[in-house]
Amino acid sequence: MGCGTSKVLPEPPKDVQLDLVKKVEPYTGHKTDVYKHFIKDDGSGGIKTGCPSPPYHIQPYPGPHLASHTEPHEPRRTRVAKYRAKFDPRVTAKYDIKALIGRGSFSRVVRVEHKATKQPYAIKMIETKYREGREVCESELCVLRRVRHTNIIQLIEVFETQERVYMVMELATGGELFDRIIAKGSFTERDATRVLQMVLDGVKYLHTLGITHRDLKPENLLYYHPGTDSKIMITDFGLASARKKGDDCLMKTTCGTPEYIAPEILVRKPYTNSVDMWALGVISYILLSGTMPFEDDNRSRLYRQILKGKYSYSGEPWPSVSNLAKDFIDRLLTVDPGARMTALQALKHPWVVSMAASSSMKNLHRSISQNLLKRASSRCQSTKSAQSTRSSRSTKSNKSRRVRERELRELNLRYQQQYNG
Repeated sequence: MGCGTSKVLPEPPKDVQLDLVKKVEPYTGHKTDVYKHFIKDDGSGGIKTGCPSPPYHIQPYPGPHLASHTEPHEPRRTRVAKYRAKFDPRVTAKYDIKALIGRGSFSRVVRVEHKATKQPYAIKMIETKYREGREVCESELCVLRRVRHTNIIQLIEVFETQERVYMVMELATGGELFDRIIAKGSFTERDATRVLQMVLDGVKYLHTLGITHRDLKPENLLYYHPGTDSKIMITDFGLASARKKGDDCLMKTTCGTPEYIAPEILVRKPYTNSVDMWALGVISYILLSGTMPFEDDNRSRLYRQILKGKYSYSGEPWPSVSNLAKDFIDRLLTVDPGARMTALQALKHPWVVSMAASSSMKNLHRSISQNLLKRASSRCQSTKSAQSTRSSRSTKSNKSRRVRERELRELNLRYQQQYNG
């Protein structure tokens, strides 16, 4: 979806324990860390309202963003050898390290291959010596150790060291949801319901376990493989909340990605897993149009739009979208969380149940793709403009400082001349 958006990260959890039920290889007490320079702190700001790189969701291909983090003159084989050498030997004993495929503020993700089975996996290595990395790791593990569902990324095993955790996970190679839509030649309402059925099934399962994702968005919905029959998988549980039986079902932490945050989170009211359903309403709107229901570069104006719950069905391709599809979105983008559909109710909505059988089978692909690409281009330009503005301000600030320094030197010189005279 272009240049992406920043997250509002949660306050540090107070009572989270690293409780693993998958296979864990614990820290063995090595005194020297031979790969301590593999990850370095990028100096990102505070965890509550800062804008660090988002927690990783498995990218299928290295892509151009990877090249910016590697030396262009260094052969790929040499780079892979360096990464392999910096991994814990227990990991490399079981897995062949193939390529770096993603990075976050406190994590690196590599594509690996199991030596015995030749099965590809992804290993997410999290720097837990930093508080923020430790909190994201604990949050993800608290969720992933409990789930096993076809539409949720699966944790395979965990290796733990004193300062890092290696999470071996399924590798989703089919790409992000909207990348697939743009690449396809057609996309109808029926295609949209197929996608939503899989996502809703995964969300219903999570909610049954007391897990709220809290960061559902298209970037976190990945295809398992490039084939046309691939399933959708929900990824990135860095902001998820996992409650056990007897726990208070209400949450209070302000977190999420701005365009997808539910109104009750913005007004800092205790909230339930219905915030995931609001996010699914936003996703459904984008899925059928390629545009956002709520969007503004100004964060305050964006939040006012969300709090009012005002959006429209104007512009292409909305005249070609069925009333039943719009009704589905309306029942999710409801400001009152009590009136919002649950995941089970959404799965039983006639538009989803009928697989849009009564809807027009008009191809929405052209309008959706154009809107998605237009939005991506606009966001990239906004990002470049903001960077240019910051650079300009910095330049002006430097000039002002130089002027002040020159004036001060001249003043000192005059003072010395008067004093000596």
